Amino acid sequence: QAADDLNDTSIVEIYPEDIGRLAFELLPEQERDEALGALFYCGWAAIQNDREQLAHVEGGEPQ
Repeated sequence: QAADDLNDTSIVEIYPEDIGRLAFELLPEQERDEALGALFYCGWAAIQNDREQLAHVEGGEPQ
């Protein structure tokens, strides 16, 4: 829904964070705390995955 709403505007460039912010605003208020927690977890997991992948590529251990 958020991506469709942004596509209907005259914005030249659409960034993932724009879609995320609009999607968050469109959530019912009672779902926002859980969604924010999931977002933080996904961000943390992505950072951990990047570290592990980099360590694997470089032949070292993840930090």
